Amino acid sequence: MESYDTNDKFWYLKNCGLCERLSTEQIERIESVARIRTFPAKSFVYLPSDSADAVMLLVSGRVKLYHITADGKQSSLAFIEAGEVFGELTVLDAGKREGFAETVSKSSIILIPGDEMRLLMEEASSVALGITRLIGFRRRSVERRLKSLMFRSNRDRLISLLLELSERYGEPTPDGSYLDVKLSHQDMASMIGSTRETVTLTLGELQYERLIKIQRRRITLVNIESLAMSIGEDSPSSTGRTKRSAVPAE
Repeated sequence: MESYDTNDKFWYLKNCGLCERLSTEQIERIESVARIRTFPAKSFVYLPSDSADAVMLLVSGRVKLYHITADGKQSSLAFIEAGEVFGELTVLDAGKREGFAETVSKSSIILIPGDEMRLLMEEASSVALGITRLIGFRRRSVERRLKSLMFRSNRDRLISLLLELSERYGEPTPDGSYLDVKLSHQDMASMIGSTRETVTLTLGELQYERLIKIQRRRITLVNIESLAMSIGEDSPSSTGRTKRSAVPAE
């Protein structure tokens, strides 16, 4: 079961990208109604049957969002990093959750009541815009993933995922776009509907072709333009900004 920290003053709310333009009074109001919980690794934050009554801000740790397919396989949707918001659909529909959220490592999470978030969206255009961008970003990611599953080969699906990761986590280096995120081959396989063995083989092929470089289990996209052209996509911007902000940059 999760543990509770009732003494924390939520100082990190003031540094959250979603809240940075709020007044001191609004921050204090969030502090008065929000809760913080610490979850052990590999524990559920929510299940599909749970009520969607709070928007969540990951303070530390890592969370995986996924569905279970009809044949019982896990289909990963996203990995949430520290500083990011999830469960944002609560502001649109306070019904039931539609998927699973599970911690990858020990995680601390702030839960902001949906009613409070909706009030903030009415009061602050920056919050409304941030939540709208977040919902749009997640929707586009899922649609892109679904399109890949339906019409692309395993290789092309993996390349598309690498480009998506570069857009979100890419750090420019002299060698290319370094993916500053830890994902196992199994993680990537579950995100593209493939197998760990196929992902490992395909990554090896891409490295042999000098399109990527793998060092210490981290990936650098050496020739991001060629990767994008090979699947008919535009080269993503590799700013890595979304990794450090609660709201993905457009």
